[in-house]
Amino acid sequence: MSGHSKWHNIQKTKGAADAKRSAAFTKVAKEIIVAVKTGGSGDPNNHSRLATVIAKAKAVNMPNDNIKRTIERALGSNNTDNYESVVYEGYGPNGVAVIVEALTDNRQRTAPEVRHLLDKYGKGLGATGCVSWSFDRKGVIILDNEDGDLDEDTVMMDALDCGAADFEPDEDVFTIYTEPDDFNAVVKALEEKGYTFASAQIEMVPQTYVTLTAEGDLKNMQKLIDFLEDNDDVQNVWHNWNQD
Repeated sequence: MSGHSKWHNIQKTKGAADAKRSAAFTKVAKEIIVAVKTGGSGDPNNHSRLATVIAKAKAVNMPNDNIKRTIERALGSNNTDNYESVVYEGYGPNGVAVIVEALTDNRQRTAPEVRHLLDKYGKGLGATGCVSWSFDRKGVIILDNEDGDLDEDTVMMDALDCGAADFEPDEDVFTIYTEPDDFNAVVKALEEKGYTFASAQIEMVPQTYVTLTAEGDLKNMQKLIDFLEDNDDVQNVWHNWNQD
């Protein structure tokens, strides 16, 4: 997904999100495969990167059997999946900063597709580092409290006791921030307290946001995000568009 600041927007389009569940599982499975191959282990207790991806998989309701089968597939001697992590940076309408994280087995396919979308709906692809300086890498855990079952003060105290760096309530959504190195420990501690997550992953969090007012800019920015996220190679799209 595109990030914590868009959670209300995601809720409003939950039917569409459910329709994309299979695609979400496929993308998380790709991350699991890369994590296992990179770390050479299928045990999340001894593999922090894998533990982080499993937390993300659980948050999108990927069944445990799927997670287990994907790990076993990655460990298999016949597995030939070979994905490379690539990050693209550029600009959306009116200078909105955009970071695209991809896992691809063919850069020559992925790069032109990302460039085309940024050129068509934004201001184009930029050089490495052109916008990432304006984001902070953080662990972000989202709790959905639409039903009002969670007490704000209790969640805040539990989160801080578990090692979270910050807590932010926003109507019926609670956002818990962690340092990247503390993310897995905080997730595990909160799970032990009985919490389930609407989203849990390491994100690129904007330091500042850009508000779009022109109708054309708003339409193009939404199209840019949608088309990027529909790309099979794209794992995450981070941006500093203020959608509130």
